Amino acid sequence: MNTIKLYIHSMRMLIKSQLQYPASFLMQTFAQLIMEGGEMMAVILLVNRFEHLNQWEAGDLYIFFGMMSVTFYLTEIFCRGLTGNFPSLVRTGGLDTLLLRPRGVLTQVMCSAADPRRITCIAVGTAALVTGSRMSNVNWTLGKALLLAESVLCGCLLILGLFMIEAIFCIHSVKSIELVNALTYGGRSACQYPIDTYPNPLRILFTTIAPFALVLHVPGAVILDKPLFDLPLWMAYITPLSGVIFFVILWFCFQKAMKFYRSTGS
Repeated sequence: MNTIKLYIHSMRMLIKSQLQYPASFLMQTFAQLIMEGGEMMAVILLVNRFEHLNQWEAGDLYIFFGMMSVTFYLTEIFCRGLTGNFPSLVRTGGLDTLLLRPRGVLTQVMCSAADPRRITCIAVGTAALVTGSRMSNVNWTLGKALLLAESVLCGCLLILGLFMIEAIFCIHSVKSIELVNALTYGGRSACQYPIDTYPNPLRILFTTIAPFALVLHVPGAVILDKPLFDLPLWMAYITPLSGVIFFVILWFCFQKAMKFYRSTGS
């Protein structure tokens, strides 16, 4: 509980510090809005060009886009320390100081940065969800609302686990490995669309290795009453837990990798 309180307090202070410069914050936040709006424009153009994509209609595509955007940028807001700070801490030797403190390294890194500018990206994703729900005439029930919440929460853990892969590589190689971005940012871009629209190699990649399909697409399909993979409806409440399992595995891998950490001496 103390760790959670420390994390919440750190997030509050970090966000408050960024709001001390409102003009800069507003301009950067607007820039994020333009960037994410551009990604949604790609979906809009696709919808205008084609009436449907396999079994998915226009509103369905907005639902998948919105789920991915909300999930990914929620993770970036509150876990920016792992993606933005960890590689530089390893490279400059700043990680040494964290090892001397009583808190865990991962906790301290997570508490070191926040990115509230991403709130506009979440707003775009939320707008896509609302628009898609209306276009697809989604009949929202308590079960579907809980399924959406579970999917987003487990998706955040999945993405955090993917960010930890880069941190693990940094420990062994000092420099960050850009190849990992194929799973993180590449996965975000690819999995804004239903997994069954891709060829088999990508389906396997985003179902078994980075299981975005299990965490986001299977629940999203059930919300739309168009189940994926011929799975029974109750499985949609189980498959998002693969994100939790993925995170736990990567957490243990991170703890194991820290035993091999060697200071750069900077």
